[in-house]
Amino acid sequence: MSALQTPVPSAPPVRPPHVSRRREALELLASMRFAIALLTVICIASAIGTVVKQGEPLVNYVDQFGPFWADVFGTLGLYRVYSSAWFLVILAFLVISTSLCIARNTPKILADWRTHKEHVRASALKAFHHRAEGRLARPLAEAQQHVAGLLASQGWSVKTQTRSEGAEQGVMFGARLGAANKFGYIAAHAAIVLVCLGGLFDGDLIIKVQAWANQLQPFQGRIESDRGRLSVDNPAYRAQLFVPEGQRSGAAVVNMEDGMLVQPLPFDIELKRFKVEYYDTGMPKRFASDIVIHDDRTKTSKPFTVEVNHPVVYDGVTIFQSSFEDGGSRVRLKARGLGAGAEPERQLEARVNGDTFTVPQAWWVSQGGATGAGDVKLEVTELRVINVEDLSSARRGASAAAASAPEAGATDVRGVNLGELSKHLGSGARSPNPKQLTNIGPSITYKLRDAAGQAREFQNYMAPITLDDQPVFLLGVRDTPGEPFRFLRVPADDRMAIDGWVRLRRDLNRPAQREEAARRFSRLAAPADRSDLQAQLAESARRALELFAGATTATAEAAATTGAAASGATKPGGAAGRVGAGALMGTDAAPHGGLQALEDFITAVVPEADRQRTAATLLRILNGALFELANLGREQAGLPPLKPESPAAQAFMTQAVLSLTDAVFYPAPVIFTLDGFDQKQASVFQVTRTPGRNVVYLGCVLLIVGVFAMLYIRERRLWVWLQDDGQGGSAVRMALSSTRQTLDTDREFDRLREALLGASPAPQPGVPEARA
Repeated sequence: MSALQTPVPSAPPVRPPHVSRRREALELLASMRFAIALLTVICIASAIGTVVKQGEPLVNYVDQFGPFWADVFGTLGLYRVYSSAWFLVILAFLVISTSLCIARNTPKILADWRTHKEHVRASALKAFHHRAEGRLARPLAEAQQHVAGLLASQGWSVKTQTRSEGAEQGVMFGARLGAANKFGYIAAHAAIVLVCLGGLFDGDLIIKVQAWANQLQPFQGRIESDRGRLSVDNPAYRAQLFVPEGQRSGAAVVNMEDGMLVQPLPFDIELKRFKVEYYDTGMPKRFASDIVIHDDRTKTSKPFTVEVNHPVVYDGVTIFQSSFEDGGSRVRLKARGLGAGAEPERQLEARVNGDTFTVPQAWWVSQGGATGAGDVKLEVTELRVINVEDLSSARRGASAAAASAPEAGATDVRGVNLGELSKHLGSGARSPNPKQLTNIGPSITYKLRDAAGQAREFQNYMAPITLDDQPVFLLGVRDTPGEPFRFLRVPADDRMAIDGWVRLRRDLNRPAQREEAARRFSRLAAPADRSDLQAQLAESARRALELFAGATTATAEAAATTGAAASGATKPGGAAGRVGAGALMGTDAAPHGGLQALEDFITAVVPEADRQRTAATLLRILNGALFELANLGREQAGLPPLKPESPAAQAFMTQAVLSLTDAVFYPAPVIFTLDGFDQKQASVFQVTRTPGRNVVYLGCVLLIVGVFAMLYIRERRLWVWLQDDGQGGSAVRMALSSTRQTLDTDREFDRLREALLGASPAPQPGVPEARA
């Protein structure tokens, strides 16, 4: 080769494409930015799972979000975020990413942990921020022992290197303190892996794998499918167990997205008694279930008590008190017809969530029900023995409405309901209005369903409730489960029963009773020698009762009326809120009757200038006729008549007029009242087998230790170079490094320098300080 020729450098080896892509993928998975991105997505998903209630029935989400968005959110799995496939995949990738990061960095950390870096060159110590030089009046061997003992007494881990060759001859001390800081990195990252693994193991992942591997089919309702049962040896699950009092069960259910799976337990749970203890206000303070666990494998039975926040652990299964329900109580109901039928009442017994009764169509129609709808079925769905309500808000709302409304029944569109706004504001201040928590007694909830499957839900209270100083029975109704109940207030009679109002409502629908009440009113209101005036007054009272009862319409009555009739009505705005419109199964026919019918009649017949005077006259006639109608019914029932001067009788009749007006809008001609019950409770237990729980606990401990180690433990390294100065002493050079430069590091170095070299001399002009 000639001198002019230069060697051509060899090209670097070409890496196969698949090896490069694999390395890039591993680098991405093990990178911090990828792990942070996964953690961000998990935090967002957890926030969604906190805001959106998890595991609710689909109808609740449809009512809240609407059909379109409810379907979209359901497809995305937002109703079961923590068990959705995409959330589990993200957790799995986070485990992989963190594990790769640990595997890649742990060897470097351990190698750095083992070394003290005593091989550092002595000249390199001059480049450190914390450095000092000095002289010890001791020989090198004695100085070496002195430095080693001093560092050891202060907790430093020390290694030495003796150098006898080359330009540097002496002893190098490599010392380290706070090495646990390195452990914090490993512990914190290992904690993330353990927590995610525990969450994956205790979640629905194992159940979903079993369902896929064994081709299980979730079922809906109470009919178990042939392949809807998990193994009794399932290592992890979270299920619900329903046990009525006096019964035992060992088959829990696991809720899935498309149904339920049965999870057999290795034992049976028998509920002896469910107990509830209450405060003086009526609020519950303790829920407890006395249970007996029957283990067929060991042929033993052991009693336990399960309370809220005090679970029972048996054979690796944790039993929590989740909730309680009705366990099939027997209730005695009285069906009270509101129409003119010959059979006004019926007695029946039913079991909650068990029995379904058919209301005969003939009796239904005789009480004023719609024809052609077929037999109506009664389904008793709930018995609540204790109902604690805050009655102060209802009283304040009623009084505020009466004080602020410019006209009875009108709505001031300029007003702002601050009470409703306060429900949505997060103020921590105590409300100036004290709560009045009151137990208002038992209630019964039932549904009336027609042949087409349409149903309305009703809720009736057993005892009267005092509202606005008037004892009333509350008869609630709602069209869908997503809306609140609307209540009809029915006044209690002198015996604190609903019979007086029902009797009055029934007699109002009977023509013979209305005519007799009108005649009695006319005889009392007109002089005995004025038979013509009595006849006119009786006719006016009869027409008023017919309009009020809805037996005739205001249009028909107006067409039959000639001249100025002594009739009229006030605007019925003072009546209570409407409870609904139409007949029971959703008919759109507008009901008539009540004070509204009288107002329509006045509007159609009486000139505007005379309406107020005529309304007052007709209202007096109506009140008097209704009073006589009530006394007529009491007379036929063998009860003493009401006295007009009695305040209790006047309050009853006032509320009766309002409730009879609203009863026109009550969507059923029959009410079912609770006469008695034999309560039977049931406990709902959450049974869990969570072996990953200990893994999560260990991860939490490691996370606390790791974060503490990284934040509060500083790793410091110290180097001390000793060299014979040729004058019988030793030259000393020292340097300190720390993972974080703080004021504590400055003070620590000053203490070490003073301990090794003595007090630092005052700096001389033109001479640099010992420490930069």
